[in-house]
Amino acid sequence: MKTSAITTAWLVCALALGACSKRESNVTLGNRTQVLHLGNAAEPNDLDPQTADTINTAAVIMALFEGLAQYDPKSCEPIPAAAERWEVAADNLTWTFHLRHTGKWSNGDPVTARDFVFAYQRILSPKLGAEYAYFLYALKNGEAFNTGKITDPTLIGAHAADDYTLVLTLDHPVPFLPAMVCHTAWYPLHRVTVEKFGLIDQRGTRWTQPGNLVGNGYFTLTEWKSHQHIRVTKSQTYWDRDNVKLNEVYFYPIESSDGEERAFRSGQLHITSRIPLSKIAVYEKEQPEFLDPGVYLATTYFQFNTAKPPFTDPRVRRALSMAVDRERIVHDVTRGHQVPATTFSPPNIAGFTAKGGLGFDLPAAKKLLADAGFPDGKGFPKLELTFPTNESSQQIVEAVQQMWRKGLGIEISLHNQEMKVLMDSMHSHNYELSAAGWVGDYLDASTFLDMMAGDSGNNFTGWKNPEYDRLVALAKSTPDQAKRYAYYQRCEDILTEECPIAPIYFNSRNNLRRPAVKGYYNNLLDEHMLKGVHLDPTEK
Repeated sequence: MKTSAITTAWLVCALALGACSKRESNVTLGNRTQVLHLGNAAEPNDLDPQTADTINTAAVIMALFEGLAQYDPKSCEPIPAAAERWEVAADNLTWTFHLRHTGKWSNGDPVTARDFVFAYQRILSPKLGAEYAYFLYALKNGEAFNTGKITDPTLIGAHAADDYTLVLTLDHPVPFLPAMVCHTAWYPLHRVTVEKFGLIDQRGTRWTQPGNLVGNGYFTLTEWKSHQHIRVTKSQTYWDRDNVKLNEVYFYPIESSDGEERAFRSGQLHITSRIPLSKIAVYEKEQPEFLDPGVYLATTYFQFNTAKPPFTDPRVRRALSMAVDRERIVHDVTRGHQVPATTFSPPNIAGFTAKGGLGFDLPAAKKLLADAGFPDGKGFPKLELTFPTNESSQQIVEAVQQMWRKGLGIEISLHNQEMKVLMDSMHSHNYELSAAGWVGDYLDASTFLDMMAGDSGNNFTGWKNPEYDRLVALAKSTPDQAKRYAYYQRCEDILTEECPIAPIYFNSRNNLRRPAVKGYYNNLLDEHMLKGVHLDPTEK
């Protein structure tokens, strides 16, 4: 913890020093030279598209690789990328993607359909342990291969009809497949490069390091200084390089929201990933031109390790959830236009809005805790709530800690961890109670509800429910939207009853952006394609 704090402080000081010298700030110089400086919240775990575990990691990967389709920067609808077009057969199970003949890897090799087939076989390899492997269960035999029921990867429903024709055969109809393939889990990989540095199902090898990484995106990896910055440079082989306006992008892993704000204020960042809660009202009043608020598809929640007592008892989990006054959280703590959440999936995702959920009900919470054997909190073990190292998260968990202390008579200690360490804790289930957040990967309720299935690599609670998994499978297999929504509602009802997670609020995006940044838009998925971004040197 001390090492992380010192590193972050050093980085913030280093950024701020530029403003104290006679030299141009990052922003002023960057505006002239088309070099963008981005606050990116945390150090990536790796730059492997198939093992990315946070949105800040994906932000860098999306600059280095390109999938069959990509998100429209405004609407988040899928638009052609590595594939110039696609069509689905009458059976709704066979999709054909036609790749661009001009697609190139950064080493000059052509991007072919076999690069996608290799990537899909790799992410589904059981030994890789990819968190997003379940995303490709839509492919025929995808789940069977990933779970070891079959061992021949050629049986997976991904085949190269020729160099530039990729045929995907699905296990069940997925009408929103073009939206799914925008995600990093569906990106292609350069097989020779991956194999040069280790086994294909081995995580953390050096193929993702500068000088080694071969991507097909509009930037190439030039520099990665751990806990300082990642620098990417405009690709000379990208098929549409004439429409890439930026020459370079720097990603800064500043975990402190206060540190990001100071770096922004001193002219060292064009965009921050967030803003300290205490500064939202200040910028709204004094410098609204820098504040960049927006709604996006995300839920902040607490997750319980259901394998560790007393969270093995759903009554305890429900009691803690119902003792959280969400209205107070959003009005008195976050103050950034968030919406109190009683369900996991945000409202109106492609027409679906969940009903019900657990709201604030302290008498009911106290009764549940007493029924579980802890009247007025007596005998309740002292547990630890883990949260990411940033000021906003700390203020939220401190408020909830006080609610539980005052309302239930229980004492929960707080422990902050650097995001990379926290994700390791989640993967190993080495926690008791944790603050968490989930941002949708595409515009459908399944992007939230599939995540809580028993086979999901992103379900860190240890909770499994056969009925929930059955409903998720039924929702996948029916093209009837009304039936899908009914299945999703029942999934939400089960989450409410068993409470492996406690939704707190639906997020709003609050960050800082300079007017010089053009072509960078707020959108529901908080996904930002840097391809069309440019800097206006006449703006500050």
